[in-house]
Amino acid sequence: MSLNVSLPIELENRVRQHVASGLYGSASEVIREALRLFEAYQSLQAANLAQLQSDLAKGLADVQAGRVGPVDMAAIKAQGRVVLQTDTSA
Repeated sequence: MSLNVSLPIELENRVRQHVASGLYGSASEVIREALRLFEAYQSLQAANLAQLQSDLAKGLADVQAGRVGPVDMAAIKAQGRVVLQTDTSA
């Protein structure tokens, strides 16, 4: 399969730089690698989204089961300050 692609001059220069570096033998290799990395990134995003949805469902189930109570932010902050003071004094 052959495909002609037009790139903005900035991207064309980047492709040329990668080929000139010797890491890639041709512009096609650079584009193939970029597409592989893009697909891997998309897969990672999908996995992260699935994990977030799972965590949200677990949290909502905890609320519905009554396992969640009121939060005392002042107490949490005070505890954090104690921990920070202990860490910096060591």
